[in-house]
Amino acid sequence: MLNATATPPKLGVSRVADGGVAWLGRQSPAMNMPSSSPPSLPDALQPDEPPLWARRMGYAGLIPFVLLSLLVWVVWPDVQPEVTLAFAAYAATIVAFLGGVHWGLAMRADAPGPRAFRWAVVPPLLAWVGIVMPPHAGLALLGAALVVCYLVDRRLYVACGQAHWLTLRFRLSAVAAFSCFLGAAGI
Repeated sequence: MLNATATPPKLGVSRVADGGVAWLGRQSPAMNMPSSSPPSLPDALQPDEPPLWARRMGYAGLIPFVLLSLLVWVVWPDVQPEVTLAFAAYAATIVAFLGGVHWGLAMRADAPGPRAFRWAVVPPLLAWVGIVMPPHAGLALLGAALVVCYLVDRRLYVACGQAHWLTLRFRLSAVAAFSCFLGAAGI
């Protein structure tokens, strides 16, 4: 039975025993001990997957990726620059959002380390560079940035007990990155 008066866990920055990676998650006494397994919620509270609304919104967010990657291939050449700019802008927005998630978590932590903030600014900087590059190179860079963001988050999600988001994140990142690469190939 859950205690309704219990203090909720605080978010904080900790280090993973295997690689010294700073991550943000629920603080518990177990986090201060070297361990190969992250702290987790009781089985009754541990979700198997993200909420339905989150999955729906994530999949809906793929519509512009897929649609724009296909449009790059079929529009008239005089319209293609506008389509590729719209595509790069949308992809850059998503890449920047992925960095913003880390910034927001770091702000909520009791004692965030500089590593969390440093990583949080990398995706927006990559996104900006991806927009100002020539379209074929920019879309390829944004696709690669989506892959790198997933790889970083894959380690962090497991470390903070959010591994149930990884399947969704993999699907979204794979389709978005593939769409960027497909769009870059069509220019």
